[in-house]
Amino acid sequence: MRALLLNATLKRSPEPSSTEALAGFVAGALEQRGVVCEHVRLVDHVIEPGVVSEPVTARDEWPALRERVLEADIVVFATPTWLGQLSSVMKRTLERMDAMLSETTVAGVPVAYNKVAGFVVTGNEDGAHACIANMAQALIDIGFTIPGQSWTYWNKGPGPGEEVYLTTDDREWTHTTGDAMAHNLVAVTRALQLHPIPKPPNA
Repeated sequence: MRALLLNATLKRSPEPSSTEALAGFVAGALEQRGVVCEHVRLVDHVIEPGVVSEPVTARDEWPALRERVLEADIVVFATPTWLGQLSSVMKRTLERMDAMLSETTVAGVPVAYNKVAGFVVTGNEDGAHACIANMAQALIDIGFTIPGQSWTYWNKGPGPGEEVYLTTDDREWTHTTGDAMAHNLVAVTRALQLHPIPKPPNA
């Protein structure tokens, strides 16, 4: 079983990222359950604007990233929240995934069927539930399966402040929720591997 964790921080490597750190905790929980995890910091790659799978420019790296998405059984979408919104990096990634709406395997099954998605959100203000809902809705449309309680988040609370996930000691709820998230992602992935969703009747 393979998981791909897509980190949509605005910070380029090697700058520390709270989103990466919390996604890393979830990866550890997945690895304890036998999942092989791969991390991608999206901002380190050129993802051109567009809604196609093909390269938009000669430097466009989305086609290679798309292949890694399709090779994974589990995809975790991790984003910071700014002004209560998904990061621009995550929005651009979801825009490129729009092309998957009409893409199928050689057997006629939508390419995202039988793949499971989960979510990680970090920020110093609320908005995590809205971000999770926005991502989940987009991925349901594409064909991903979204288990119950397949997310975790950390936020400092309303107003400005210096404390972030990387420096806080208040992580118990976030980690307990993240462990449950990993448990549910693996359970649903195993179920789909035993009983995959077949080609839809209207395809």
